[in-house]
Amino acid sequence: MPEKLGKPGEKAGDWLKVELFAPAEMIDGLTNFLTEVGAQGAYQESLEPQSPNDFPEPTTRETLKAFLPLDVRLAQRLASLKRYVESLAEIFPDLEKPEFRTETIHDPDWGEAWKKYFKPLRVSRNLVIKPTWERFAPTGRDIVIEIDPGMAFGTGQHASTRMCLEAIEDILLKDRTFENWRVLDVGTGTGILGIACAKLDADRVLCVDIDQKATEIARENVLINQVEDRTEVVNRDVATLTEPFHMIVANLTAKILIKLRPHLLRLLLPGGYLVISGIIEANRPDIESRFLDHVFSIHRLITEKEWVCYVLKKEDRRP
Repeated sequence: MPEKLGKPGEKAGDWLKVELFAPAEMIDGLTNFLTEVGAQGAYQESLEPQSPNDFPEPTTRETLKAFLPLDVRLAQRLASLKRYVESLAEIFPDLEKPEFRTETIHDPDWGEAWKKYFKPLRVSRNLVIKPTWERFAPTGRDIVIEIDPGMAFGTGQHASTRMCLEAIEDILLKDRTFENWRVLDVGTGTGILGIACAKLDADRVLCVDIDQKATEIARENVLINQVEDRTEVVNRDVATLTEPFHMIVANLTAKILIKLRPHLLRLLLPGGYLVISGIIEANRPDIESRFLDHVFSIHRLITEKEWVCYVLKKEDRRP
């Protein structure tokens, strides 16, 4: 959340409203991108044009609204958004190109008002993501993860996060290969994936992120969920780690995953699992050409719309 005292170059209560119009297939990617560049309260609305008989006509377009802080990085964020829109148009040449418009608004309460769009969400059979300010009554085997996202990425609303949660739940509840699971969460954001692993009885969870603000938020969420006895959050580059793990979860982008592959391979124990997501369908060839070899094999493939999550298993070549 924006600091109440404001940041350099930022006026308290001033925001840039970004309204995007895009095909439904692109909405998840745009939501993810806007969140990563610092948008607050990104939420989706369906466009329902009315016909003469007052019934909605079919439409493939959606509206996505997000709010960017008016600070010194605004121009950079908008330039990045324009480049991302252009890249989507190239990736999906058969779909209508996204468009967006902006409007400056003055609302000192928006920093809190956006929370109404973040509600408790069941992301898998057992896992429920609940914002700290909402009530939820768990039943049966529900495992509730409380999240206050602050300015970090990871609320369970995005397909890539949901698929990772589904994958780690399946592994930790069903695989009895390792008695005391050690898990690494790379690019932890809010800490949601690492916290889920801890709540699914992983023995040790290490969450790393190169963004200091993200690690501060993740530590707060670890305390909220009372898993600090088995979860550590550090502001470090994964390249500096040496401890081996039974499972590594990385919800990033295809480009970053490919760059980190040597380190992920080095840190994963034989027979261990590598869960990677944040990958769009168009990047599957690049991922598979670099990850599917004599070391990694596909244990499971999860897809949702244009997003892909790979659950890879490292070959156990021990005698």
